[in-house]
Amino acid sequence: MEASRSKILETPPGPGRAGTKRRRARAARLRWDRVRFALKLGIARTSGWRLAVQLGFSLVSVVLGIQFGRYVEAARTTTSGPLPVRPPGVEGYLPISGLMGALDWIYQGTLNTIHPAATILFLVFVGLSLALRKSFCGWICPVGFLSEWLGRLGVGLFGRNFRIWKWADVALRSLKYLLLAFFVWAIFSMTPAALNAFIQSPYNKVTDVKMLLFFVEIGSVGLIVIGILMLLSVLVQGFWCRYLCPYGALMGLFSWMSPVQVHRNADACTDCGICDRVCPARLPVSRKRSIGSVECIGCTDCVSSCPVPKALHFGTPRRKLAPGRIALAVAVLFVAATLLARVTGHWESAITDPEMRYHITHLDSPAYGHPGR
Repeated sequence: MEASRSKILETPPGPGRAGTKRRRARAARLRWDRVRFALKLGIARTSGWRLAVQLGFSLVSVVLGIQFGRYVEAARTTTSGPLPVRPPGVEGYLPISGLMGALDWIYQGTLNTIHPAATILFLVFVGLSLALRKSFCGWICPVGFLSEWLGRLGVGLFGRNFRIWKWADVALRSLKYLLLAFFVWAIFSMTPAALNAFIQSPYNKVTDVKMLLFFVEIGSVGLIVIGILMLLSVLVQGFWCRYLCPYGALMGLFSWMSPVQVHRNADACTDCGICDRVCPARLPVSRKRSIGSVECIGCTDCVSSCPVPKALHFGTPRRKLAPGRIALAVAVLFVAATLLARVTGHWESAITDPEMRYHITHLDSPAYGHPGR
């Protein structure tokens, strides 16, 4: 055991700044590990299965965005005839509408026909969090995927990502929970009648259109804010996800009830600390028997990066879930749920083409302002 530990911890010493530069250069090398089917950046490995799922959902998001852009542009520039297909999947970017729709479904007993896909996708992501921890963040979310690559860019530029002081890190992490608390309070304080009225309001009917136009017609302030967030994500790994995303905070609270965790075999562990260093949530994996934190995104990078077989595994205490099985489970659950929604009529919006043309031509009128103003 001691020989194994010394071999793993052995690092060629480098004199002064030259040694630091060499270590950072090694850390910045991005390469493919064919043996482990993983992308390797320094000591960190990310499963190829996870990368494939992330890339797949990101490409789907791009396609949906292009389709929705064509739909909205046609609605703005034509006066008659059928519009291009409106992709319901774009409603996955309306998490607040999804939460409101789920609560309204409980109140009314029927799913709203304005943004039904938003509710279905919200429930799918909650289900995945209950089953496979915060897998939405670690395996599906395109924003999380972009954030990871911005962090890798930071490693390539500086040889590492930077970390905020511990006291500031704790304070900043509370922001996403405060944002989540505000949204939950605002939604649950509404009466059933008020909630349903909001869902049926002109504002909610075009909230997806307004979301698209925000990015298509973004102003200088929006560009500056997004630019700052991207820069901070280059410097600090997962800045948006770690400190500001209320949706990830909500998924984390649901994931706390998940039966799967990262488990550590103390007898096999050599205390090398690699798992701690590669964990995007900065969790103390090497000092715990299991990781049940709401910050864990179920990425399994700690398991993929561990140099000792059987020291770490993701799953239940007695059953291991390999990355390939997680990828299959995520894909099957997602596809099955969306197909079931299509078959049962809980997927397509009931907003007609003429109605959407009318809404879009009146976007600037007071009726389409936020009802809470």
